[in-house]
Amino acid sequence: MEKKGKILIVDDNEDVLLSLNMLLKPYVEGIRVINTPERIIGMMDSFMPDVIMLDMNFHRDAISGEEGYEWLKKILAHNPKSVVLFITAYVDTEKAVRAIKAGAIDFIPKPWDRNKLLDTVKSAVELSRERNLDSSDSQEKESELKLNMNQCSDSKSVVSSQDVFAGMIGECPAMRELKTQMMRVAATDANVLITGENGTGKDVVAHALHQLSGRARKPFVNIDLGCIPENLFESELFGYEKGAFTDARNAKEGRIETADGGTLFLDEIGNLNLPMQQKLLTVIEKRETQRIGSNKVSRVDVRILAATNAHLREKVGEGTFRQDLFYRLNTIELHLPPLRERGEDIVLLAEYFLKIYSGKYSVGDVRLGASAKQKLLKHTWPGNVRELQHCIERAIVLNDKTELAAEDIRLEDSVVALGSSSSDSSSSSSSGSIKVDSLNLQTLEREAIKRAISLSNGNLTQAAELLGITRFALYRKIDKLGV
Repeated sequence: MEKKGKILIVDDNEDVLLSLNMLLKPYVEGIRVINTPERIIGMMDSFMPDVIMLDMNFHRDAISGEEGYEWLKKILAHNPKSVVLFITAYVDTEKAVRAIKAGAIDFIPKPWDRNKLLDTVKSAVELSRERNLDSSDSQEKESELKLNMNQCSDSKSVVSSQDVFAGMIGECPAMRELKTQMMRVAATDANVLITGENGTGKDVVAHALHQLSGRARKPFVNIDLGCIPENLFESELFGYEKGAFTDARNAKEGRIETADGGTLFLDEIGNLNLPMQQKLLTVIEKRETQRIGSNKVSRVDVRILAATNAHLREKVGEGTFRQDLFYRLNTIELHLPPLRERGEDIVLLAEYFLKIYSGKYSVGDVRLGASAKQKLLKHTWPGNVRELQHCIERAIVLNDKTELAAEDIRLEDSVVALGSSSSDSSSSSSSGSIKVDSLNLQTLEREAIKRAISLSNGNLTQAAELLGITRFALYRKIDKLGV
């Protein structure tokens, strides 16, 4: 896997620094962490980060975020092209609006969603690289793009070497048909609507379509409309000019402009309100965008991919989604089947995640036993692939076996399984998973917490993530159980 981007993380909480360092290290070229903002400018000159992840508060009990705004101002004054992501545990709409207007690219709330954080950082790195390309680099990449487009005219070339389907594990008929459709669609500029339940991997399909297209060397810009406050939609999509509103001290490029020449991925498109639906329709029809506070209209060349778990046809019937926009977005519809309908793909995916997390936690090769496979196949997976991924990670964390059995696959929401018999318990204990002398709930929880803390080298934020609970819930359990 290619690592991209250098990240500077600035936070006064050592747990946050350690956790983010551990989470991002496998995916980026380099990371530096500092616990005081006074070192930022020096690190910008020496380390030259692509993305700066900046805490908003550096004093205990501070929640205003004023320090974050002041340091953002200094960062942008030092380098106006800097890409800054704010980190905060105190997110509210007013603060989010002010941060984006001040020049931050996005917000990362504490505690964060792992997958969304990785997507946000990846998009921020891509944005930074685009902002900092000089003219000679741009010409070179344009020549490479033309060569790539010529190669892509033969559908059998390039694709196998790029291996863009590496993350799309599955051989069931529905997945094979989906991949065939993607190969046909990717070479065109047709807008695509990707549908499916939460956790099925719609973002993976969007990234693969971009990599298969002639736009692969241009930006892939992802906007999760489900995470952006409604009153920020317009400034995020279209950007604004300096002085367009109070606190608009610097001009800000909109995501549509950033995606020029590449792909704009609108995740959770069903959350877009009616006024913004009209403005997006205008962009699609006229291929023009206009910043807030500007009379200048800019031409843009973007391919739009949209995704939703909502039934947009029903929303059209209810009058909450424009019919004309629906048909513009739905030139091609690609549907991702739920995991419960994918048969043996469940086992293939589980084995894929086993390999990933066995390596991540350095536990050697781990395989699925027959009983574990049967248990996975019988489950309905309401959380789809994302639920399976977390299930396998938890199994790796809570056991030290080389072969997982059914009792090692915990499908409950809690950190322990309550449905085992006493014989199951003794068998599990003797074979190397969490060792307990009874089925007492507190004992099981205590042992699970101890193991998670051990695997995380004492990092409570990481331990909480492994257990599937918040850090604050972990603190309460440690205090209650006397760990």
